[in-house]
Amino acid sequence: MTSDTILLVGHGSREKSGNDEIETFAQQWRVRQPAWRIEICFIEFSEITMSEGLRRAANGSQRVLVVPLILNAAGHVKMDIPQAIDGARLKFPQVQFLYAPHLSACDHILSILKRRLKGAMQALDMPDPQTTGVVILGRGSSDRQANGDMAKMARWVMEETDHELVDLAFTGITWPRLEKAVQRQSLLGMTQVVVLPYYLFNGTLVERITKQVANLRTQYPTIRFTSTAYFGFEREVFELLEERVNDLKRGKADSLMPCDGCKYREFGVENGMGGHHHDDAMPHNHDHDHAHDHPHEHAHPALQAAQAVQAPQAVIQIHRQPQDHARDAAHDHPHDHPHKATPEHNHDHAHDHSHDHSHDHGHDHPHPHKHA
Repeated sequence: MTSDTILLVGHGSREKSGNDEIETFAQQWRVRQPAWRIEICFIEFSEITMSEGLRRAANGSQRVLVVPLILNAAGHVKMDIPQAIDGARLKFPQVQFLYAPHLSACDHILSILKRRLKGAMQALDMPDPQTTGVVILGRGSSDRQANGDMAKMARWVMEETDHELVDLAFTGITWPRLEKAVQRQSLLGMTQVVVLPYYLFNGTLVERITKQVANLRTQYPTIRFTSTAYFGFEREVFELLEERVNDLKRGKADSLMPCDGCKYREFGVENGMGGHHHDDAMPHNHDHDHAHDHPHEHAHPALQAAQAVQAPQAVIQIHRQPQDHARDAAHDHPHDHPHKATPEHNHDHAHDHSHDHSHDHGHDHPHPHKHA
């Protein structure tokens, strides 16, 4: 029996090449770490679902280390993966399942962005950075923490380079979009613009960025544009995942994803507060960026009261508000959540899939916690 199996969790994409790249990534990781047993699965758009990946990883293992290959923490990281792990714990009680944090905004990712930016400046023949704007372009989410992590990366890029104008834009779900960011940079006198896609692998949204940049060249003929590649197979991604795995193995205090086993997530799911995973229904023809926004200083008074008195009426009163179940189940602990349901219903999605409609799962609870 194998002591540990690592389960690498990718998002999954309608664009087959995106899933193929994750398969290739896993194979390269096996070459880097030949002593490790590494399995992969996808949250959606693949036959290797979360439940199937967890089953394969649990077979013949004493412990499964679940490692998300995902940049930002929104609904999938905070709700769907933990729910799938909960199911696996029931099916395989003899196996221990540990859940590592997502990649996150950190120095490893900053190093990739800086290297991409340097290469873009070289492609533009090294113009003045003071007149070269930068746009970090990500998926976008209804989870404020996920968007905030990207905003942090934009600030870090500005702090560590000579570029005075480093903007943030999103492909969907939230604002601003790339066109608005470029409009601002044009008005501020930028003569070059570098677009830095904040993506790990190929997909429909990455392909859309290429078309958007081509359109911007036509709209702004006096501005020189360049767009860099997604992160993919950079060594920092491998190194960051290896840190996550080694921290889990050593039992480092902060090595576990806070959402794993969170009693507020579990209570919320039981009472219809969002989070669903996609193990047994694929492909999915809807967008769902359900962000469950509460980093763990859990002060859920309304939930605690409902639990304490075992009163279904209390739960009903909590959730039957005019804008309840705007479907954003985010999990970014501290709890100050008025749920903000995104008014946008479009085909762009924060994840690498452009589904037929989007439902940013948001719950507007009258709790003192707010879901982004």
